[in-house]
Amino acid sequence: MIHAVLIFNTSGVPRLTKFYSPIEQSAQGLVEKIYSLVSSRQPGLCNFLDAPELEAFLKPKDSDGEKLRVVYRSYATLYFVFVVDVAESELGILDLIQVFVESLDSAFENVCELDLVFHFDEAHHILAEIIQGGLVLETNVNEIDRAGTPVRTHPPSPSRRAPR
Repeated sequence: MIHAVLIFNTSGVPRLTKFYSPIEQSAQGLVEKIYSLVSSRQPGLCNFLDAPELEAFLKPKDSDGEKLRVVYRSYATLYFVFVVDVAESELGILDLIQVFVESLDSAFENVCELDLVFHFDEAHHILAEIIQGGLVLETNVNEIDRAGTPVRTHPPSPSRRAPR
């Protein structure tokens, strides 16, 4: 099960947070802990790690001793992080992160941090098309784009407007 989806920049500022399990402590503390785990890793290391220290923050719905794992991917200045239980496939979650990024790219024409700041509602809508209640619903980028097409009526982010 997916317990949380987080996107934060290289400074640790959260740009999107979605929790599918109850939070036992502050969400900001959880984001800071995950950021410290992810940002301190060397670039050559694998993109997932066991994180028993997160169990104090997130209590899985069926807390029968399941351990939590952090699966992340870094794209330019953004970290895309999924907190999952050990029953999830790490490679499957990395593919899911790729699907999410491709969907965001098609919605925002090469997504950047400002897109997530100014159009957070659409980013949450895209995520909701992919994941509901911690379970994966859709992995086909074309289907996700088709479901989100009516929402896309926003102007480009300030950094993408054509010069006058």
